[in-house]
Amino acid sequence: MTCEDDDSTWLIELESGLLDGCTPSEINAITKGKRIPESLRPDVWLVCLNCQDTGNQLLLFDEIFDLANQNELRDDVKKFARRLDNDDDEKLAVISDIESIITFHCKSKSITYASNNGWIEILFPLLSLKLNKADTYNLFEKIIKLYVPNGCVSNGVPFHILRLIIQYHDPELCSFLDTKRITPEQYCMPWLRSLFSGTCNLEVVLFMWDLYFQRSDPFFIFFLCLIMIINAREQLLQMKNEDKTSIIQTLCKMPGDLDANDVSDFCSLAHYYSLKTPVSFREDVLEVLFSESGLEINSKLYSQALCLPVAVHELIESATVDVADVDAVKYFLVDCRPAEQYNSGHLSTAFHLDCNLMLQEPNAFNTAVQGLLNAQRQALAAGSLAAGIPNTVSMLDGGFVAIHDYFGPHMTDCLEEHNTSMCLVCAPNNNNMGVTPPVNKPRDNIPAIQLFSKLSSAMKAKSQEVKGKLIEYIVNPNSTTNNSDWHVSANDRKESRYRNVPPVFSINDEDEDSHSDFQRDVSSADLLDEIVEVQAFLKGQSVVDNFLCQEVLSNGYMFDSYLVVTETHLLILREIPNKKGLAKILSRRPLSTIVKITAKKRHPELITFKYGIPDGDNLLIKDMDRFLIPNAAVATKVVSNQIVSQLDNKLQ
Repeated sequence: MTCEDDDSTWLIELESGLLDGCTPSEINAITKGKRIPESLRPDVWLVCLNCQDTGNQLLLFDEIFDLANQNELRDDVKKFARRLDNDDDEKLAVISDIESIITFHCKSKSITYASNNGWIEILFPLLSLKLNKADTYNLFEKIIKLYVPNGCVSNGVPFHILRLIIQYHDPELCSFLDTKRITPEQYCMPWLRSLFSGTCNLEVVLFMWDLYFQRSDPFFIFFLCLIMIINAREQLLQMKNEDKTSIIQTLCKMPGDLDANDVSDFCSLAHYYSLKTPVSFREDVLEVLFSESGLEINSKLYSQALCLPVAVHELIESATVDVADVDAVKYFLVDCRPAEQYNSGHLSTAFHLDCNLMLQEPNAFNTAVQGLLNAQRQALAAGSLAAGIPNTVSMLDGGFVAIHDYFGPHMTDCLEEHNTSMCLVCAPNNNNMGVTPPVNKPRDNIPAIQLFSKLSSAMKAKSQEVKGKLIEYIVNPNSTTNNSDWHVSANDRKESRYRNVPPVFSINDEDEDSHSDFQRDVSSADLLDEIVEVQAFLKGQSVVDNFLCQEVLSNGYMFDSYLVVTETHLLILREIPNKKGLAKILSRRPLSTIVKITAKKRHPELITFKYGIPDGDNLLIKDMDRFLIPNAAVATKVVSNQIVSQLDNKLQ
């Protein structure tokens, strides 16, 4: 006799609790993950699904089987019954009960039966309880209503949500499946529709549902799916050379390999991952997945999401949790706004990574990312709250605007370096993109300043220490870098025409290893004093054409600008903040000094103009400008044609 058989105290307690009308949570506390005996399972499920006092709804059934697709339903039930090991009489009883229950359900709810919707599979474990037909229907109705997610159809919301959960917990595995163009709906449609009853054996399903229903958490099915996938991650990642069909077949077969003895550990793992998932996301999608409102679900909200969204209140509150609380979700926060916006106000625990670098300076971006990962490892080692949970990916829903609105009047106390004159939320006229930030309603139920003041000075100090090490890594990743590249002095940048020297220009692929070491950085010394009225200037007689663009500086920052081509020069104009219609001329390059025009193959809209002089058979590059030009092909053609035209005029 095993210890479990010997210890029957919990069974006595469970029987007593059922007689006294215990709740699902009380049942869960008594069973502690143990398998419910067959004799008690019907009563436990009736309590967990709140069906014990529902009554006999089948009394309303007229016993007329006249659904529009009744024959389709009957054929599906018969096909299912053939797979059972029961004798013929039992099969006939199963067929009769399933068809009766589904027919009544369709007629009473005014819905249409569809093949493979999981209903038949869900009914089979319920019939094994050997309850009367009325109780069986009540259980079936509650499971369909409370536990099967809405929208389990092609391109349905549940599958987009599951993908976000996979991406959050295992970005590498999600990326692999995305690369193979494998979406959750291609392998887990039966998992969600039937709550695994169509893919696992009966013993496994009964034990799994024992634990599932006691939790009273319908969203738990998504974590069961997650564990099913993550459990096979090594096998899946080794299939990188396999075709898509083979990988999908492997995924589809995984639930069938689950043994009843593994269910307890399987559900424990799912519970662990549920604790590590942002609560705000779960709360938001619960209404979407299990609501009876009948409103049409906008799948694009989830199909087009970059990653799993987190509500601002959860992010802020996570900064006050006890470091020793291993179950709390913590965040390693990376602020991806441009530096000038970050420096105008940010959370004290936020690290900075300018997303513009990803396109403009991929090498610098990779270095910065590695620096962030090193910073996170150091924060983890130091036990800092700022370390977050390793290898998870999420984003703040609403971005910085949500943080700004959350703190409301306590902004100055809660944000680091908040500058109301430069902050784009406080001063939207500083927004070069001309986009008005959305306004989110602040949460009034939590006093933000009191909450955020709980951030200890020690934590802030540790955050600053880690950031210092990050900056040191990004600036000097190898600790031996010696930058001896020649930079053009301010005097060298002064205009000087190279007379009688034909321009040498080409449009080709830019060397990936080239750096913008000669590129003009914006400083007070570089700016010309000339201020012009934009529209009047662009209509000037000497202006050939102009192009809206973004100037890309050597540090990766981007600024909205005008690239203006005149008969003799290439000019850069940038509008002056808070002075509508006025712009400053940042540079005025003679066309005769343009010796090369380059573009990246992968980013043809990223154009670099290089200025210099011929040096024997070579070119001496003296300076360069880089732009992101939406209409790059036209812009480069206009510039090159004007250079040729200028050269022709000289030769005449």
